[in-house]
Amino acid sequence: MVARIYKPARNAMQSGVAKTKFWLLEYEPERPRSIEPLMGYTSSSDMRSQVKLRFETKEEAVAYAERHSIPYRIYEPHEPERRRMAYSDNFSFRRAGQWTH
Repeated sequence: MVARIYKPARNAMQSGVAKTKFWLLEYEPERPRSIEPLMGYTSSSDMRSQVKLRFETKEEAVAYAERHSIPYRIYEPHEPERRRMAYSDNFSFRRAGQWTH
C-alpha cells in the first residue's frame, strides 16, 4: 500500500495559513468506498484510510516511511503567487477598469 506525503493546501474559506505548515503522511485507498444500502452512509473496510501522521518537515516524513519500509510518493506544494498592490493603485490614471461608486 502506497502512502502519500504532502503539505495540505488551505481551503477556499480560509484566508490565513493555519493548518498548512506541516506535512502529512496518509495511505492511498486500496478499494473504493461502498454505500450502505439501508441508511445510505458511505463506508470503507480499509482501516489504513483513517491514519494521518503529521510531521514538521518533509525529511521527517520520508525518514519515517523509509524506517518502516512504507512505499511513498511525495507531492510538492504549489505556492500561490501574490500580487503586490498598493491602496493608491485604486485611484491611478492607468487603472484598467472604471472606478465608480
